[in-house]
Amino acid sequence: MEIYDVIVVGTGHAGCEAALAAARMGCKTLLFTLNMDNIALMPCNPSIGGPAKGHLVREIDALGGQMGKNIQKTALQIRRLNTKKGPAVQALRAQADKKRYFAVMKYVLENTENLELRQGLVDEVLVKGSQVAGVSTNTGSIYHGKTVILCTGTYLKGRIHIGEVSFESGPYGQFPSLRLADNLRSLGFEMVRFKTGTPPRIDARTIDYTKMQKQTGDRLLGGFSYEEEESLTQELPCWLTYTTPETHRIIRDNLESSSLYGGWITGIGPRYCPSIEVKIMRFPERERHQIFIEPEGWKNNEMYVSGLSNSLPEDIQTIMIRTIPGLEKTHITRFAYAIEYDCLVPTELKLSLETKRIDGLFTAGQINGSSGYEEAAAQGIIAGINAALKVKGEAPFILDRSESYIGVLIDDLVTKGTEEPYRIMTSRAEYRLLLRHENADIRLSEKGFRLGLLSPPRYKEFCEKKVLIEEEIKRLKTSEIVPSKEINNALESIGTPPLKKPIPLAELLRRPDVDYRAVDILLPSEFKLSADVIHEVETEIKYEGYISRQLNEVERFKRMEERRIPYDLDYSKIPGLSSEAIEKLEKVRPISFGQASRISGVSPADISIVMIYMEEQRKGKRG
Repeated sequence: MEIYDVIVVGTGHAGCEAALAAARMGCKTLLFTLNMDNIALMPCNPSIGGPAKGHLVREIDALGGQMGKNIQKTALQIRRLNTKKGPAVQALRAQADKKRYFAVMKYVLENTENLELRQGLVDEVLVKGSQVAGVSTNTGSIYHGKTVILCTGTYLKGRIHIGEVSFESGPYGQFPSLRLADNLRSLGFEMVRFKTGTPPRIDARTIDYTKMQKQTGDRLLGGFSYEEEESLTQELPCWLTYTTPETHRIIRDNLESSSLYGGWITGIGPRYCPSIEVKIMRFPERERHQIFIEPEGWKNNEMYVSGLSNSLPEDIQTIMIRTIPGLEKTHITRFAYAIEYDCLVPTELKLSLETKRIDGLFTAGQINGSSGYEEAAAQGIIAGINAALKVKGEAPFILDRSESYIGVLIDDLVTKGTEEPYRIMTSRAEYRLLLRHENADIRLSEKGFRLGLLSPPRYKEFCEKKVLIEEEIKRLKTSEIVPSKEINNALESIGTPPLKKPIPLAELLRRPDVDYRAVDILLPSEFKLSADVIHEVETEIKYEGYISRQLNEVERFKRMEERRIPYDLDYSKIPGLSSEAIEKLEKVRPISFGQASRISGVSPADISIVMIYMEEQRKGKRG
């Protein structure tokens, strides 16, 4: 009987990362896909990245994942967002060639050692006692596995809605997974119904671009991957237009025929990516909303109409879209739709993404209540790592909130749960100045190397970069610049006051109107530094005070995280604990007082009571 170390169900962005991580860590891995021609499918927006999402992609890459490399090879355009804001919220966003993205990812999967790729519909998770044993498919085949990772996306009991029409389907016309959701319920899992949607696609030849604003990409400081060189030699532009009062009138007049407002949809939709119907009703004072027209590929005439997600009937969609400047004669190639699907309540999971009910069963991606390709991929690599570690009998790999956006994402889902499709945002990270887009490698590369996911050459390159950053920061802090007529003339020429006394180069660099290049011209470094090293040095110097303050906050955070709580603690026996706290603590089963303090419904007083109880228990045992 053949037994796999890891079986991964689903080849969306979570499944691809999970399978690659497990296989690269030496585990015999089987990856199931519903369709061999739809691996790493982008059923919604043809893009990767953005604020917080781009941070996730960089972190995945720093750990040794694939998403950053893939988008680097297949981008149509890359832009740097929030350049007028601080370094904590700046990030990259790329338009993807959807078919090339799929082809490159499929090639990587097919050529990864220890990984088998198979088309099949998994209907059931097999369990022996409280231990996962494998999966079975709709054809009756059984596959035995030591661990299983479910990455089912929006396919569990998927149902498409277009106006009053609805039918069982996965996204983009794929097969839905109908029996697996029932199987999970029979195993005792709590499930919820969520909803998402996608806008129409239109024929590029029927667009009047003269009525729109052209959106081009940027020449970059690095890219999504620390390993792949930038390969984008030419780009395709995006286009900006707006809805009109007439667009809004048509939508209002036909709200009852919308699946969402007509009562046919029961699932909860995403707050931060609402459909156009929701925007019109939620913001009645707005005369227009942004609409971005985004290309889907070099050899593809379809354009994605970002901002126009809806569930209106097809005839209304056609009338409505033609009220938008530049789209008066447009032809819709694929109509917008809403999709409902089942997912797990994520408080059913441990921070390792292993389920609490079944040993060896992991879940990742939209099945956990999240939204977005990047959130899915981030969970996928962690689930794959931890499944591999479980097979090897090693402790789970857990990233906390102070060291990564991945840690914020997973902690939010597992500790707080979610009542709607969860989207990562920079505002969710308490220590976001430490979790910058550019320094993901400094934060996580060593961990990726220890896990066996980063190659020795790449790790060596990272170590050399880190030394250069440290040495240059040291030089700037210890080297003084002395005032002279030549120096002061140079400073005044860039609009900054002259020197009155010798000061360290670092102090000069902290001036808002002085950048690293100006400092390096005045007193050059002996090393030729790359653009990403210079950027990191400049950020560390200019924001040193803020960074130091957040590091002190992290120390306090770590102390709470290090105070562990026994997993089997009986909260019902703790005197004085509120009934709500008992219920929430029993459900989440926090591993530390830090995690316990973030559970909704658990007050600081409850935390103190648990601390006192555990201290009394410890003293009693010692006595």
